[in-house]
Amino acid sequence: MAQLLGPLLRALLLCQAAATGNFVHHSYKEMVQALFAVQNECPYVTRIYSLGHSVQGRHLYVLEFSDYPGLHEPLEPEFKYVGNMHGNEVLGRELLLQLSEFLCEEYRRGNERITRLIHDTRIHIMPSMNPDGYEVAANQSPTTNGYLTGRNNANGVDLNRNFPDLNTIMYHNEKSSGPNHHIPLPNNWRSQVEPETAAVIQWISSYNFVLSANLHGGAVVANYPYDKSHSQRVRGQWTTTNTPTPDDKLFQKDFNYLYTNCFEITLELSCNKFPPQEDLEREWLANREALVAFMEEVHQGIKGMVLDENNNGIVGAVLSVQGIGHDVTSGDQGDYFRLLLPGTYAVTASARGYQPQTVSVTVGPAGPSLVTFQLKQDVEKKPPEQKAPGPRASSKALPKKVVPRAAPREMRS
Repeated sequence: MAQLLGPLLRALLLCQAAATGNFVHHSYKEMVQALFAVQNECPYVTRIYSLGHSVQGRHLYVLEFSDYPGLHEPLEPEFKYVGNMHGNEVLGRELLLQLSEFLCEEYRRGNERITRLIHDTRIHIMPSMNPDGYEVAANQSPTTNGYLTGRNNANGVDLNRNFPDLNTIMYHNEKSSGPNHHIPLPNNWRSQVEPETAAVIQWISSYNFVLSANLHGGAVVANYPYDKSHSQRVRGQWTTTNTPTPDDKLFQKDFNYLYTNCFEITLELSCNKFPPQEDLEREWLANREALVAFMEEVHQGIKGMVLDENNNGIVGAVLSVQGIGHDVTSGDQGDYFRLLLPGTYAVTASARGYQPQTVSVTVGPAGPSLVTFQLKQDVEKKPPEQKAPGPRASSKALPKKVVPRAAPREMRS
């Protein structure tokens, strides 16, 4: 009974909140106006920035919520929502606009749950990754809107299948003991992707995102990595097999998972890709609690700092969890975040030039466990120098020469 009480209380908190208005489909111009209206209403906890432009020159806007907009605070996780990757799948776009207004309104009302979420999390909301495709889909009448009309960007490319294929590299690495995280992009990746895709790749390279969801439509299902399965030939025919990630149990509670520290799932929100306007309020009320609760999941597991002996943050330190073949790395200030289910884990922090450190960590159901690592510089000793044999050779062993293997990396401001 006690386990059910928490979710019920959270749901009641949101039910008591005032319903957000403006349940309409927003054109690109109206979407931009809605984002800037939120920023104007909550200027101290929001920021709007652009990732770049679509093929037709539309800004790819992101709305950020934080108590210090524009800054990464150590130990404060980064979260993102992305909508409308397929231009004709529009419910996610409208839900993220509603969510933006809701967060602002509830923060102004003093809602303790929303205030805590904004103060403890840096939230990035991108309502539309494919604004060009949306305009094509929206120009069709609801009765004639084809299943694929407006799905692709202005160059006719499916953005969801435009990211470099890292799954194949990962499957090869599994056999050859190669890296299981931060798999590098091919050298010519920029020439292979669309402007919208390139902007998002640069985005997730610039922020140390911990958790994310990509909102789609056309079904009601949650997809999580590995989305691309193993293929094998059986009796002359290609078959696919289930390919769970090392964090499969956690994903049951894509590209991001293999290239960055971010855990991302794809949410198919509605069987109707472009639901009628009169359905939008019902869809918002049905999804509101889930959208907020998923953001709160970014605070599950462990987090902390990886420091050197002088208390400087170590950038790019690797955090490994015994029994889970997927590592994460520390950010620019030395802080790290590792999503984990409740349990006890052996966690190792390692960095080039330092001695690794392993600790036992117990993760509970209420909030992340704080674990700080302080790594000692690794000192390598060279063997004694050997002199040519002869009557004058000393019989005493020469002292060993101590040479540092590598200097600690400086923390970037």
